[in-house]
Amino acid sequence: MRDNQRNDYKHSRNDKHTRREENDIESLTIEGRNAVIEALRSGRTIDKILILDGCQDGPIATIRKEAKKAGIMMKFVSRDRLDQISETGAHQGVIAYAAAYSYSEIDDIFNLADEKGESLFVFLLDNIEDPHNLGAIIRTANIAGAHGVIIPKNRAVGLTATVAKTSAGALNYTPVVKVTNMARTIEDLKDRGMWFVCADMDGQPMYDLDLKGSIGLVIGNEGSGVSKLVREKCDMIAAIPMKGEINSLNASVAAGVLGFEIVRQRGGYGK
Repeated sequence: MRDNQRNDYKHSRNDKHTRREENDIESLTIEGRNAVIEALRSGRTIDKILILDGCQDGPIATIRKEAKKAGIMMKFVSRDRLDQISETGAHQGVIAYAAAYSYSEIDDIFNLADEKGESLFVFLLDNIEDPHNLGAIIRTANIAGAHGVIIPKNRAVGLTATVAKTSAGALNYTPVVKVTNMARTIEDLKDRGMWFVCADMDGQPMYDLDLKGSIGLVIGNEGSGVSKLVREKCDMIAAIPMKGEINSLNASVAAGVLGFEIVRQRGGYGK
């Protein structure tokens, strides 16, 4: 590849990455050192903070300290990247991404199932990156009667404005929990009586599996599917029968197909 072609390709990838960040966050950015510090100290839900690479002065050190204490992901980027994302032009070397909705706790999911007198039904999303997919899956989870959705802290989209809009109001009713380690969370939930099935084209046909009881449905990343470590923690692997010339489904569609097979096997809601 010639140098000018390589540079065009590099810029194209960077532009796409920046546009994705802009689309994901929309108006939910907090810019400037004092604004970010106050947001952190107020307890506002922050998904991620971008910090100018190499900047280590007092306010930035405070932001890093507060973010680390709160377990918030920090990413160190160039000034050009910050300038591209900034809406105000006065980011002062830091931009925080605020969540559109607050996250719930694992116990909130269990409490909701108890209130309804139903066996637990949860969607677990392994590194879903597209906000439209996340929003659509949260909407599907609500319609299918699931009691919550679990997402990872890193390498995945959070509750952005796009997610909220795509969920069509489901975020008002379906708890979404963010966890540090998905594999460890699955182990902890197994200790609380749950078992897990993940979607993978190399698994058994979903119609041949017993998907009743207290269950977690694991859906993987749009490109790479369920990660190896998470897959190994699952009790069963479910494949969706495909009759066409292509052999893959959008993550949100796969979640819908498998989610409603679980609903069917449970004999409706609460079984």
